[in-house]
Amino acid sequence: MDKASFEETIRKKYELLTGAMNERMRRLWAAAEALGFGRGGISLVARATGLSRSTIAAGISELNQDSDSPQEPLEPQRSRCAGGGRHHLEVNDPTLIRDLELLIDPDTRGDPMSALRWTCKSTRQLASTLKEKGHTVSHQTVATILHNLGYSLQANCKTREGSHHPDRNAQFEFINSQIQSFQQRQQPVGSVDTKKKENLGNYKNAGREWQPEGEPEEVRAKDFPDKHLGKAIPYGVYDLACNQGWVSVGIDHDTARFAVETIRRWWRALGKPIYPTAKRLLITADGGGSNGSRNRLWKLALQEFANQTGLSISVCHFPPGTSKWNKIEHRMFCYITENWRGRPLISRAVVVHLIANTTNSSGLTIHSELDESLYPTGTKVTDQELADLNILWDTFHPEWNYTLCPNL
Repeated sequence: MDKASFEETIRKKYELLTGAMNERMRRLWAAAEALGFGRGGISLVARATGLSRSTIAAGISELNQDSDSPQEPLEPQRSRCAGGGRHHLEVNDPTLIRDLELLIDPDTRGDPMSALRWTCKSTRQLASTLKEKGHTVSHQTVATILHNLGYSLQANCKTREGSHHPDRNAQFEFINSQIQSFQQRQQPVGSVDTKKKENLGNYKNAGREWQPEGEPEEVRAKDFPDKHLGKAIPYGVYDLACNQGWVSVGIDHDTARFAVETIRRWWRALGKPIYPTAKRLLITADGGGSNGSRNRLWKLALQEFANQTGLSISVCHFPPGTSKWNKIEHRMFCYITENWRGRPLISRAVVVHLIANTTNSSGLTIHSELDESLYPTGTKVTDQELADLNILWDTFHPEWNYTLCPNL
């Protein structure tokens, strides 16, 4: 049998056994094979297994070791002598960790005016800057060190709101007491808000969905708005007691009249059948936007709605900078976003169907329909129209809490 045949035989044996052997057993097995071939055995086994010649030679030394050898025998549970292997780079370069932390966090550990403070702190950029400081390090090693130090890639986290109003918590408590009072009397409570406007078309939508491997859905490279398809404006009403929502998908502008029209549609389709004896309605809303506390048209449109339905409509606005506490945000809108993740919103019908088919493990149901009405902006409400409102201002922050009574 020639050398090529011997090499192929060793390779096959190694492939069969390597999974069952630890580092030491592989070394000793390769050494035994090399000794069996005599001269040239080390080179032959090294080519067949991919092990280095020095590793095989170390195995031969262990096999040939006898009681008179000055080297202590290796303990059975170890693969190599204590202290064996290459030292961590941080051991040979004790200032590496300090210099890396000065770069990664210059505001607290280094110079706030560091040049890297204003550049992308990628591992390659960090490695390049460290090399300029005399360190020998690769970008892979930088990533390993950062991970060991407790760093990880982090996106920005939206947690900081605007300045806190001194009565912020007091308003939260007031809203909570109002909700409990209405629900105890079997009166409806609705949380309202506008979801982010969406451009319609074959555009990328954040998130991922299951597709055949290597066959992602292709979308446009640029997200320029399509003038023909327009945009979708979802405005929602969420019933806190029934875990049920309504979303109107507008096509024009997010105005106060569009907001109140959505509440009107919700009341006709869902609210009144569920609460046939209701005399009052509580609405919790953000402090700005189409349903803002300073929006005159919002109050005028609610007055018209109260006159049509005979309901007394109480409104509680969340304080400035606290919109994320509005129930509709984390009980309904977040599930809509999850349901259409990775799906291009190519038409109005797609948006309506995806919203209407949104649910969760708590039994959320959402009804959705398209609102093709036009809602022009710039509508002015005169002082006289505002004075004619049948409005009761609460004694606690009347700018946030008020009730519109029907003009009978």
